[in-house]
Amino acid sequence: MVDSAQLVPSQTLSDGAFERIQTAIVQGDIPPGTRISEQFLSSTFGIGRGPLREAIRRLEGRRLVVRIPHAGVRVVSLSYEELIELYHVREALEGMACRLAAQNMTDAEIAGLRKVLAEHEQHSGLQANQSYYRQEGDLDLHYLIIHGSKNRTLSDMLCGDLYHLVRMYRYKFSSTPKRPQQAFAEHHRIIEAIADRDGELAEMLMRRHISASRRNIERRLLEQDGASLSSGEHC
Repeated sequence: MVDSAQLVPSQTLSDGAFERIQTAIVQGDIPPGTRISEQFLSSTFGIGRGPLREAIRRLEGRRLVVRIPHAGVRVVSLSYEELIELYHVREALEGMACRLAAQNMTDAEIAGLRKVLAEHEQHSGLQANQSYYRQEGDLDLHYLIIHGSKNRTLSDMLCGDLYHLVRMYRYKFSSTPKRPQQAFAEHHRIIEAIADRDGELAEMLMRRHISASRRNIERRLLEQDGASLSSGEHC
């Protein structure tokens, strides 16, 4: 029999590989659509083939990479339509989560939201109105509110299957001029509605918040398309 202690280093290597590659994808260091080979990842991150294959399998599970027949593994790249659909789903489900959070979060959990928002306010990117605080998990207000809904199905969907895919695009578009301070103010109003136990208002504010983010993405992508067409005309 194999001593279970012998399995720990391999599992730790796999976890480390997974976290490092996931971070690189979410932050855009490995851009959407990039073909990633085991050799490339192994040489870039100094990771052996065994832990690497397990890491890729887990990244597939989180929908950050896709395996395409005869083309290998690529970082996911959502089309315009798929991305907008994703934001419509977020708007509906996170609005529901916010309403439930107003009903179910404890006073201590709401105090925790305020504490995280205060940490966001100190971030240099937000103060310069250039980017929003982009941490994950317990430092992410959306994550905390979803878990505060106390609805396991919503948590599994929004903090499991979709979470890092959404983070990838939140990260990409969070540096739009003037949007960071606007988003911060929207977060502040959402937390106050939750604290007032006004589920209807909390849901409406969250839906408006995500809708504003979606419109920002639509505008950015249309501008990029326009710039591409313009540069093509001058070739």
